[in-house]
Amino acid sequence: MNILVNEYVATIFYAVLALVLMFVGYKFFDLITPYDFAEEIKEKNPAIGAVIAGIFIATAIIIKAAIS
Repeated sequence: MNILVNEYVATIFYAVLALVLMFVGYKFFDLITPYDFAEEIKEKNPAIGAVIAGIFIATAIIIKAAIS
């Protein structure tokens, strides 16, 4: 039972860490690009949505590789 609890805690920790790192990656990329992502999303620009999705997917792949 104790091992199962430790696995749950580790899973929650890594999920929170992944979300924080995805947010940091998004904000960093937003700072280094000349576009305001929030404004472009409000204007319903689908290209920016694809870029943001790519940022999240790339960050998730990197996090997965680091955890494994």
